[in-house]
Order: sequence, then structure tokens, then C-alpha cells
Amino acid sequence: MASDKVVQVTDDNFESEVLKSSTPVLVDFWASWCAPCKAISPVVDGLADEYEGKVKIAKLNVDENPATPGQYGVRGIPTLILFKDGQVLDQVVGAVPKNQLEGLIKKAL
Repeated sequence: MASDKVVQVTDDNFESEVLKSSTPVLVDFWASWCAPCKAISPVVDGLADEYEGKVKIAKLNVDENPATPGQYGVRGIPTLILFKDGQVLDQVVGAVPKNQLEGLIKKAL
């Protein structure tokens, strides 16, 4: 079950939702056919609830929005990229454990 706190971003709104965000943003680059993406999705949704108001959690479907992943060198999914003040702070590739994602988020806080 997807969290209502997760923002769906697209190539069209990526700049306004992510790059111009006043809070750090963790973007989950995913696709519907990707099994590891489905495996990590509940973890990402949980982080959206836990860090509400501190970090924006966003998802971008790479099949529907091919331009943005290309700009950030996303070659494998899931790729989670942490943005702060419009810049890439850090990223991880693959279905990583929750504590690794929390460590990523804490770098931005």
C-alpha cells in the first residue's frame, strides 16, 4: 500500500518538486516490472511517514519519464538519489535495507 505522503514526480515537475524543494528530497527511480523496486517500496513508503515534514520522499517511474533518469546517470533500478538544495547529495542502487536508507537521509538533516 503506497503512502499518501509519497510524491509522484515526472520529467515535467521534477524541477519544481525536487530541485526547488525547500527540504531534502529522496527520489526513488523505479519501474512497475522491477521486482527489487517492489521489494523496497514498503520501506520507502514507511520513510515517507517517518520523515514527514523533514524530508520529501518522491517516486519517479523511469519508463514513463525517461529524460530525468538519463540526466542523473540512472542505469539500474531501483536507484534512490538524495537531493538537497537542488544538488545530488548521495545515492544508492538496489533494494538496500531500511537502515542504509535512513543513513542516507540523515546526511541531509
